[in-house]
Amino acid sequence: MGFRRRRRLYFSPISPLVLLCGAVLIVLCSSIVNGNSNSNATQIPLTPINHDLYHTRGALLDEIEALVHRHPSKLSLETFSSQNKGYLAEMTVVTYCRNRKDCDDKSKLRILLSFGQHGRELITTELALRILSILSEEEFLSSAYPLNLNNTLDRLVIKVIPMENVNGRKLVEGGDLCERRNGRGVDLNRNWSVDWGKKEKDYDPYEENPGTAPFSEPETQIMRKLCASFEPHIWVNVHSGMEALFMPYDHKNTTPEGLPSQRMRLMLEKLNRFQLKDRCLVGSGGGSVGYLAHGTATDYMYDIARVPMSFTFEIYGDSTASSKDCFKMFNPIDITTFNRVLNDWSAAFFTLFSLGGVQMKELHPNASSFEKWVSIDDYLNGYLMERKSRYGKKMEVLELGMQEIRTYFRLFLLSSVLLMFMFCSRISKSGRQIVSAMSL
Repeated sequence: MGFRRRRRLYFSPISPLVLLCGAVLIVLCSSIVNGNSNSNATQIPLTPINHDLYHTRGALLDEIEALVHRHPSKLSLETFSSQNKGYLAEMTVVTYCRNRKDCDDKSKLRILLSFGQHGRELITTELALRILSILSEEEFLSSAYPLNLNNTLDRLVIKVIPMENVNGRKLVEGGDLCERRNGRGVDLNRNWSVDWGKKEKDYDPYEENPGTAPFSEPETQIMRKLCASFEPHIWVNVHSGMEALFMPYDHKNTTPEGLPSQRMRLMLEKLNRFQLKDRCLVGSGGGSVGYLAHGTATDYMYDIARVPMSFTFEIYGDSTASSKDCFKMFNPIDITTFNRVLNDWSAAFFTLFSLGGVQMKELHPNASSFEKWVSIDDYLNGYLMERKSRYGKKMEVLELGMQEIRTYFRLFLLSSVLLMFMFCSRISKSGRQIVSAMSL
């Protein structure tokens, strides 16, 4: 949902405010008399963008374009634009398909990933570049993350938006390091239609301006059209500000009911346990982050677009940073943490790719379009993850056992029917032979 800075300034009734103003006036007068202002001494130093670690928006998009040109058999690039009242937005979309000829195959698992929806969250766009580099096989997952991807990637089509909010990123690089909104001051993660425009008591117009209407912004218009044409099975909106794996809902503190919601949560718990060392909050955004968010992309994807598995991932946050020191709060500032974040979350995403087809097959067992998704490698990946956690999660083992029992039972029924058919056929043939003999 995009972690929001919480303001810590509260004002009491008039009398304390008057005292505060008087104190400030005394300090200012004292500074003037002494010919020296001490204001600089009390300012908190703000962390600048570390250009040794982070690309500029132009450099990052150029590198992604060059990556696509080097791997035309796997990657393709499109640029979309939209304009509203003189405000223009452009968006780069990269499509991965291991065999470009099969990209329109509806049996493939379709995944839509968005990065950089908030301008100040630079680390998310770096993760987009890392994931695309691994998909193109120019980079590889660390040996610490042994995943069998040989069959998984053959059955996926992935669309990546590496930088959804290019205009907002431009403002950040121009010096406004706390800017999360787009180029005309609208929070793109409050501009979607589910529960749009509702304001909580702690509503902050700087942080959460929802725009003049749902989809008033060109960026959200592009995203809505992309979702409608692609029809993804999995959606992930990638943010920073904390470490969390969120599922719907953001606008209320509950999760959806039923088996699909249980499956979503189970998959997030697996990712957290096996790839992220249990560092993340897991649950609904509205029930976990401490405030409700209205008009978010993930709630729209789940409720309106009917994307079966809709998530928001928060990949990094420094809780010790000042709320004014936004670059440090939302982005790693040293190379060790920078690399850890990219390595851990790359592995988490590729685990998601591997398990996604398995989960969808279980949710839609009768859908023929999912039959090609599940290989023995993917099943064993999920099986081993279940077995590894058997002492901590007994319900997962019970669920796995029931799945196996159901599988064996189906095989037993099928073999019984075949045997019965063969038996009846033999009886029928024998009966005809006896009748023929008697007629003679």
